[in-house]
Amino acid sequence: MRLVCLPHAGGSASFYFPLSQALSDRLDVMAIQYPGRQDRRREPCIEDIGELARAIAAELEPRLDRPMALFGHSMGATLAFEVTRVLERTYHFTPAHVFVSGRRAPSVHREETVHLRGDDGILREMLALQGTDAGVLADEELLRMALPALRGDYRAIETYRAEPGAVVTAPVTALTGDSDPRVSIGDAEAWRPHTEGRFDLRVFTGGHFFLAQHQKEITELVARQLLAS
Repeated sequence: MRLVCLPHAGGSASFYFPLSQALSDRLDVMAIQYPGRQDRRREPCIEDIGELARAIAAELEPRLDRPMALFGHSMGATLAFEVTRVLERTYHFTPAHVFVSGRRAPSVHREETVHLRGDDGILREMLALQGTDAGVLADEELLRMALPALRGDYRAIETYRAEPGAVVTAPVTALTGDSDPRVSIGDAEAWRPHTEGRFDLRVFTGGHFFLAQHQKEITELVARQLLAS
């Protein structure tokens, strides 16, 4: 079983190293590296969720020779959903499972304009979500490297509009923190009508990046779901 992981806005593939390390003896864990960061920092960001989802699905196409699941956090959750839609409609491949973490359902829309803020405004948002290491925020050179990807990702997710009635066939598990300032439990529950398959909601203590506090529990949850598939 392959598990494909999709990072949050401004995030990189290395965010999923702990999950990969914990599951490597049971699953083939892969992480997507979006353009505009780390080893792809010279490539322009893709600032449209649909375009990025199609590009990711095309990269995954040669790897559809075995069962595959997707795990996405925050912006990555929306991408996991849209990549699944492309895989099902274009490649006639239904993932074994889709894990959507730390993101409200596609049908729950709120106007957000973080991508229109100045650099300080974007950094305040990241601090509010506690998603960026304090050392990065204090390093001016690292910030200059990270801000274009952050802004591009925020533009992509904040201008995203789900197609009315968008659903997937794959089963979906939504994960959320009980004190996430951007996702209520109701927002996470609203993923239910977006799948024609089984739906499950798991609530953890913590904020937007609750994954860091519950790594062992989430690792075992993913393993149980996929190894039972």
